Amino acid sequence: MLPTNGFGIWLDNMHFVSLGVLLALPALCSCLDNGLVRTPPMGWMTWERYRCNIDCKIDPENCISEHLIKSMADKMADSGWRELGYVYISIDDCWSLKERDAQGRLQPDPDRFPSGIKALADYLHARGLKLGIYGDLGNYTCGGYPGTTLDTIKIDAETFASWEVDMLKFDGCYSNSSDKALGYPKMSAALNATGRPILYSCSWPAYEGGLPPQVNYTLLGSICNMWRNYGDIQDSWESVLNIIEWFALNQDVLQPAAGPGRWNDPDMLITGDFGLSYEQSKSQLAIWAIMAAPLIMSNDLRTISQDTKQLLQNRLLIYINQDSLGIQGKRIGKVDSLEVWVRELVNEQYAVAVLNKGTDGLPKRFTTSLANLNITKCSFGYKLYDVFEESYLETVKPKAPVYMQIAPTGVILLFVQPISMQHRPL
Repeated sequence: MLPTNGFGIWLDNMHFVSLGVLLALPALCSCLDNGLVRTPPMGWMTWERYRCNIDCKIDPENCISEHLIKSMADKMADSGWRELGYVYISIDDCWSLKERDAQGRLQPDPDRFPSGIKALADYLHARGLKLGIYGDLGNYTCGGYPGTTLDTIKIDAETFASWEVDMLKFDGCYSNSSDKALGYPKMSAALNATGRPILYSCSWPAYEGGLPPQVNYTLLGSICNMWRNYGDIQDSWESVLNIIEWFALNQDVLQPAAGPGRWNDPDMLITGDFGLSYEQSKSQLAIWAIMAAPLIMSNDLRTISQDTKQLLQNRLLIYINQDSLGIQGKRIGKVDSLEVWVRELVNEQYAVAVLNKGTDGLPKRFTTSLANLNITKCSFGYKLYDVFEESYLETVKPKAPVYMQIAPTGVILLFVQPISMQHRPL
């Protein structure tokens, strides 16, 4: 947000809201009180893989429908995903009818969701999973379905709670900065008022450039559980690199905003789709884990390869991502096509990622030491583990050289554990 002038706040160059109006909104004076996602949320979402595919006659297995959601829920429950923490299954845009019902409530398309959203939530809950749904603060959703205006926030929050939804992704198409500044806090208060804990995912910063002064991360952390900072991910390595670079360039602003219950969201995991190689898939996962990002897949769990499943179900990678300190890691250096990222974990443990952005076909050799990475607290030494190889490498003292070789568009992800800790990683 832009600075106040003592009497109110400028929302953009054209819109001004008085402090009296702002203070009338309880969400600006109280935190999102739901106790959720003390570690980054994990799950699955429809958008990147399935977009707004509503043609169930031509493509019944892949259209946005209760059949698709139940199919993914069955896979999540019986293929080991749930036990690792992947519990949210979220319907994105295009689930509703094009008009509200006679009482002004959103309603699912009865052809594609014949049992209704409450029954779908019951289906997921019976399998130990949680249901997410999509809304948009605006006249329409991005796909042209009914949006949520300032006047319908309360009834929509109550509707979602009555369906026993567990997560709301609240997008921002077809609204202006003024409506966003009022509506996102108002929805937070409305969700709180239902009494149902609902993970609140805000797209607000992505529509305002992602940075101060247009974005107030202190406010976001008090009203949202997670938020999209930047543009939509696409199914390509170029898109992944673009997101990584933006987060690295702005990490000094973004990193302090994140923590237990409030997370920066670089968008969905596209591992298992069409655009990434195996090495590039490892790279996205490694940097998302370092950044304490939500691990929200958008792929077809019914058809992904065993190699892809092993990457996404890597227990040590998930352990790093889910670290209870909740400190977002940072890029600490660049050498030619190589980048070094470090994240501090509990009990003086660390995660280190060395990313090779090169595309010349030649693996890059890299030598460093833990001391060069500011990992020096345990003078006796550290045990190093290769996360993706799931193997112990060596024990080194902080100043000893560490040698690596990183594939093009690939990554080495190390788990660094002080030798004073007796247990081995997962």
